[in-house]
Amino acid sequence: MTKKSVLTIRVPEELKNRLERLADNQGVSLNQLALYAFSKEASVIETQMFFSRRLGGKKKTEILAGFDSTMSKIKDREPFAPEDQI
Repeated sequence: MTKKSVLTIRVPEELKNRLERLADNQGVSLNQLALYAFSKEASVIETQMFFSRRLGGKKKTEILAGFDSTMSKIKDREPFAPEDQI
């Protein structure tokens, strides 16, 4: 079992009320909703950081040119259809 720790945050009362309503509508506790929201947002931020590092400050035009270059190396052929395997 993963060790648990307590995190206390201060939020405006209106936000707390909204979160409580959302949790109630979803049939989960406020804690479960908060855990889900924190986990999801952490994943979004980590993904953005990964791609920012991976792209190394390249411009959109450079990225698209690289994509087009890669795609031009693929031979023209008919799309694969799953029923072809039968």
